[in-house]
Amino acid sequence: MVEKSFPPGDGTSRSETSTEPMTADRTPLFCDLALAERIERAEALLMAECAEAAQRRGTKGFVRVVAGGVASFAEEDSPYNKVAGLGFDGLPSAADLDAVEEAFAAHGATPQVELAHLADPEIGALLTARGYRLESFENVLGLALDGEYERSSPAGIVIRPSGDDEFEHWLDVMAEAVAEPDTQGVPWHEEFPREIYQRALRDSASAGVRRYAAVRADVLAGGAGLRVSEGIAQFAGAATAPVHRRRGIQSALLSARLADAKAAGCDVAVITTQPGSKSQQNAQRQGFDLLYTRAVLVKHNP
Repeated sequence: MVEKSFPPGDGTSRSETSTEPMTADRTPLFCDLALAERIERAEALLMAECAEAAQRRGTKGFVRVVAGGVASFAEEDSPYNKVAGLGFDGLPSAADLDAVEEAFAAHGATPQVELAHLADPEIGALLTARGYRLESFENVLGLALDGEYERSSPAGIVIRPSGDDEFEHWLDVMAEAVAEPDTQGVPWHEEFPREIYQRALRDSASAGVRRYAAVRADVLAGGAGLRVSEGIAQFAGAATAPVHRRRGIQSALLSARLADAKAAGCDVAVITTQPGSKSQQNAQRQGFDLLYTRAVLVKHNP
């Protein structure tokens, strides 16, 4: 399942779907402005903390607060180079946007804004007037954690925390899996070199993303991430190595993280997917509801 709270792409098998039946009387999660603001604030905080982690290992990046959101740059080609969380705390001023665009330009990067459709619509008009162009969309799905969640794994599959002793191996498995991504639906608008993806995973670990390992036949077969922020459980990436797909690993990773998110006191779990993707379909089968869409707006320099 592709979960884009940090680097997207996981190569989930198209046949690896949920075995959990959905009840007909389940009430879908409704996303009001307050919930959207919480989710976007958690996303912005994750981008900022990952960019700061990159700087601690020596990159020349930046993090700028702008109108309730953040602009962050970790390193060249990083998935943490973007503006997130705008639209819930007033309009950014022209001076704010000038400063952000100049900061990206100083690093040879293109400004990219991920704007929730529940944000103040004037921000979209403001950005397009400055030359930003719509390039793609991504969907934010959520699940209200108001029930009891137990870990469930198929026979022969073990889901456990992934320790530092296997970090390098875990990184290799994740990179192998994302090399063959989900191809159903709208393609991801971003692709990242293997070494950049792995460094981004290191930075996310430094930013508090918990790592999970899926073990099959005593072999590390996949992994996933979970980050908890202000009651929001961000499902931060999940991957299964190609040779181990069609075994129910993704569903097992999901159930383990749901149980841990509930135990940590979260009230909402969030997954970000590409529109129409198998990942979105699988998430909805697990009970996640489509909450809102983000527009990806990019300003290409002449």
